[in-house]
Amino acid sequence: MDRVRKILEKINTDGSCEIRFAEPMSEHTTFRIGGAADAWAAPRSAEGLGKLLAALKREGLPFTILGGGANVLVGDLGIRGVVVATEGLASIRTEGSSIVAEAGALVDGVCRAALESALSGLEFASALPGSVGGAVFMNARCYGREMADMLGEVTWIDRAGMPRTMIPVRGEWAYKRTPFMPGGAAGGGIIVSARFALIPGEKAAMEAEMGKLRADRVAKGHFDWPCAGSVFKNDRRFGRPTGKILDELGFRGKRIGGALVSPKHANIFVNSGGATAADMRTLIDAARNAALAAFGFDLEPEIVFLGDFRQEGFAAGNGNPES
Repeated sequence: MDRVRKILEKINTDGSCEIRFAEPMSEHTTFRIGGAADAWAAPRSAEGLGKLLAALKREGLPFTILGGGANVLVGDLGIRGVVVATEGLASIRTEGSSIVAEAGALVDGVCRAALESALSGLEFASALPGSVGGAVFMNARCYGREMADMLGEVTWIDRAGMPRTMIPVRGEWAYKRTPFMPGGAAGGGIIVSARFALIPGEKAAMEAEMGKLRADRVAKGHFDWPCAGSVFKNDRRFGRPTGKILDELGFRGKRIGGALVSPKHANIFVNSGGATAADMRTLIDAARNAALAAFGFDLEPEIVFLGDFRQEGFAAGNGNPES
């Protein structure tokens, strides 16, 4: 920790980043779960982000990129090294028929900006939690549409620290798969901003559609407790949505500690109060094992597990959910 502190203080002599030490990740994830990171750094500009990443690589410090914290579960023992948060990069602007947003901008904020400019195409993402960077990285999908459908351009920093621009090629993007994931052409790259190519729309109709989809999220319990949205991906090979599969297995309302499967939707796991990462990971593993045993379906988690899960007192797959 002393080495991390000294290096960050040396890097940040110009104040280009907000820096905190022993920062609880429960304050930065929608699950409201997670131990402390050794250090947390939020650059205030794209230039500051590039400078920070270059210095961390030069000094050999491990780092983890964190956007809006909407699709992650952080271990109870926290994250070693530096969490680089993009929340300070949150500008949103309209350019002709496009909306350009930095990685830390909230997706819902981008949708509202598109509505104000009467630019249609992002209505499906209304009330989607998390940041633009995370949504692009995951190719977030809902209501039959996904981020790749609307992307005109992505700016990013490659593994060598060089700024790059990508015009998405549809064949390189798939259901919750992108070139930025491990093994992809831009794997290890850091998303800086995205341009969404939209079309003129009728404001009242757009607002009605966004309100309808927001109401659907409310009905499914997305906002009842801290959660990360859907825990598992849907797989068409299984013939039905993951929520339906877990319903058939009786998982709706199941609980381990403070981790609860929403009574309203079996693919939404929530922090009902005081849940630990061990609680949530064990409940996730129990659901995955039950689907495998009953149907031979290996459910793929949509959420990303970050940080240190060792010595947390659970054995993966040995969860015993309570009704």
